This record gives sequence, C-alpha cells and structure tokens, in this order.
Amino acid sequence: MNGPTHGYWCECWTENLTSPEPPALRASFDAYSAPQADRWVAIALRTISPALDSDASDEAWTWLYDERAETRRALLRSEQCTVTIKHAGLRITWSIWPVLFLPLAHRQDAELLACANAFKPQPTD
Repeated sequence: MNGPTHGYWCECWTENLTSPEPPALRASFDAYSAPQADRWVAIALRTISPALDSDASDEAWTWLYDERAETRRALLRSEQCTVTIKHAGLRITWSIWPVLFLPLAHRQDAELLACANAFKPQPTD
C-alpha cells in the first residue's frame, strides 16, 4: 500500500435503554469495499436473529431483504449508514462510514526508520 486507501470503518454498539450506563462498543471492523462492510452487518444480523424477540427479528430481516441494497448504494455514494434494532430494552446499532486508511511503515529492516533499530523490547516480570 503506497498511499491512502479508501475503505469503510464499521462499529457495533449496544445501549441498555433501562440503565444509565453509556453505550458500549462491542465490535469494530475495517472493510475495504461497500459489499464487505454491509456483509459484516448482514452476517451479524443473521447470526443473532434466532435469539431476538419477534419484533427485533422482523427489523433484522426487513433490513436484510428490503433495505440492505439501499445501504450499499449509500456507502458507494460515500454516505454514512446505520442499522439499528431494539430487543428487550437493548438497542443494537451498527455504524458504517467511509474513511481513508493510511499506510503504515513496512516491517522490513531496509524500510524502517533508523530510530526503530534502537528500540529493544524488554522482558516483562
């Protein structure tokens, strides 16, 4: 990777609607295409749908069959997307937004900065 690469940053958050606790980040994923990003959400929804109450399961399958294509089109237009379902006092939200991934230094000695060779890992107790 020589320069910035277009991609999508994906996160899954849960929020207990009956508690004052703040939302919690449950998962994140770096996708390099719109299909890969919406597939991440689709796999999660298919995986959890058997455990959801009937209303939440209906929300999940509605997105999978009716709204997923629009999510992908929005991502291709570089728009942020969210998918949210509510289950038994819990709100689960998947967010996807376009990003630029910056390249990192390669891990080959010839390409590392001189100071990198001065770092020597120390054993831990």
